[in-house]
Amino acid sequence: MSLTRKGVATRQRIVDGAAEQIREFGVFAVRLEDVMARTATSKSQLFHYFPGGKDDLLLAVARHEADRVIEDQQPELGALTSWDVWQRWRDKVLTRYRTQGSDCPLHTALAQLGGVTDATRTVARELLTRWQLQLAAGVRRMQADGAIAPGLDADREAAALLAGIQGGVLILMTTGDSAPLEAALDSGLARLRDAR
Repeated sequence: MSLTRKGVATRQRIVDGAAEQIREFGVFAVRLEDVMARTATSKSQLFHYFPGGKDDLLLAVARHEADRVIEDQQPELGALTSWDVWQRWRDKVLTRYRTQGSDCPLHTALAQLGGVTDATRTVARELLTRWQLQLAAGVRRMQADGAIAPGLDADREAAALLAGIQGGVLILMTTGDSAPLEAALDSGLARLRDAR
């Protein structure tokens, strides 16, 4: 669907409103009526931009929130060129997830879509691929500068670091304890530092 500038803004306003609804009221508060009231949109507008109704809207929210995961780590994630920057990135990731706690709009939107479907798998894969590529690029930059051993497989190290983060985030979301996430970040960075 080709949208005008105004149409793009209206669609984004609806997505933002739905994400805010999830953040404020949780998983069971995603009702189209509430999103329409919050965003001052009519039912016809909502279905114009999201013909599949709630599922289309939740998929759009999931994509939006996946983008935010990456955006919230910038500029550090895109410029992992020194240990100071890696440390600031680590602190930013830890702060983001501690602040978020168990209220994750991305997780909520994906869960509301009925678990693992082709659409939810695609959103998750796109996010994790983008994240891993930026981590691997950072490892390669540090290898080029001699700060990380050239023999390490940058893609594999980035995948391991990302898996540790995701495991730590899952534990944080289910228990409220951020110590495993902190440990995963610290262990992953220590491994990179020690491989010189």
